[in-house]
Amino acid sequence: MLWGKREDMIVHAVEPLNVEPPRAALAASIVTDTGTFFVRNHGPVPEVEPREWRLRVQGEVEHSLELSLPELRSRFPVREMVATIQCAGNRRDGLMRVRDIPGELPWGAGAVSTATWTGVRLRDVLAAAAPTAHAEHVEFEARDVSRIASPPQRFGGSVPMVKAQGDEVLLAWEMNGEPLPAVHGAPLRVVVPGYIGARSVKWVDRITVSPRPSDNFFHTTAYRLLPAEADPGIPGHEMGFSLGPLAVNSDVLVPPEDEMLRAGPKTIRGYALAGEAHGITRVDVSTDEGRNWTQVTMEKQAAHWAWRHWHLTLDLPPGRIPINARAWDTSATVQPETPIQLWNPKGYMNNAWAHRVLWVRR
Repeated sequence: MLWGKREDMIVHAVEPLNVEPPRAALAASIVTDTGTFFVRNHGPVPEVEPREWRLRVQGEVEHSLELSLPELRSRFPVREMVATIQCAGNRRDGLMRVRDIPGELPWGAGAVSTATWTGVRLRDVLAAAAPTAHAEHVEFEARDVSRIASPPQRFGGSVPMVKAQGDEVLLAWEMNGEPLPAVHGAPLRVVVPGYIGARSVKWVDRITVSPRPSDNFFHTTAYRLLPAEADPGIPGHEMGFSLGPLAVNSDVLVPPEDEMLRAGPKTIRGYALAGEAHGITRVDVSTDEGRNWTQVTMEKQAAHWAWRHWHLTLDLPPGRIPINARAWDTSATVQPETPIQLWNPKGYMNNAWAHRVLWVRR
C-alpha cells in the first residue's frame, strides 16, 4: 500500500488517494495507528520543501505574519492533543443504499480516526497577528490543487472566529509522536476537532482573517448540505448550507458482517462521536429492530475531543441477528432512526442508527 498504509485498506481512489481501514482495525486502539488512519484527498499530494515553506497570516489583522516551521516551534507554546477527525462523507454507503449518489466515493464507517497531534494553538498565532474589529472568520488555504473545482484551484475552507479561537484548534506538525507524514499534510496542517474533516486543512500555508466565510469552492460548493431535490451539478449558494460542526454518530466495528459466528456469548464493539463541544453520554444496542435497547459499557475517553469506544457482550442464538446502535450526546440529541430521513445529493452527514446483520450458527 502507498504512503505507509496497511495492506488491507479499502481503496476508493488511488489518485488522489482516498482510503479507509477495515472496521475491525479501528477497534484495536483509541488512538489510531498512523498506518491505519483514513486518507481523504482532493488532489495529488503536493511536494513541499520544508526549509522553503512559510506560513503567511494576513487579512483583517494589525500585523501580517510570515513564519517558518522553526519559528512556529520556538515562538509559541507547544501543545499535544488527542482528537478525532471525521470526514463529512463518513458512512455515505448507507445513504447510497437508499438512492444512488453519482460521482461520490462510497465511504463506509472508516472515514474517521483518532490521533495524538502536536503543534501550536491557532489562537496564539492569531493573537500575535492581532485581528481587527472586522475579523469574523478564519480561512485556511492549502498547497494541494484539485481538478474537482472548475477551473482547478487550491483546497481551502474557513471556520468562524469563535471556533478558531478555541483552545482545541491546532496547527500541527506531528502525528502520533512522529513528524507529520506527507499524505496527512506535512509540513503543517490544521486540526479542527468537532468539525467536518474538510475544515482540518492539510498542507496549509496561508491563513486569512476575514469579515466573511471563505469563497473557496470547497467551502461554498463542495461541502454543502443540499436539500434532497437539489441538483448538485448546478452551483447555487442559496441552496442548502455550508457544513461545519459534526452531528452525533456511532457505528459497529466488530464482529464483521461477513464472518459466520457460533452461537453463544459474543462481544460487540464500536465507536461513538459527538460534534462541536458535546460529549457522548450513552450508547444503546438493539437486536430486535429497535423495539428494545440495552445500554453498552462505555470505555474510557482519551480526551474531550476524542471518540468513545464501547462494547457489549450478547448471548447470540442461531440465525440472522440484526444489530442496531444509537448514540446520545450531552445535549440529549440522539441519532435518527433511518438514512431515508437524511438522504442528500452529496451523501453527507449520515448519522442514522448503525445497522449490521450478524449470521450465527449452532
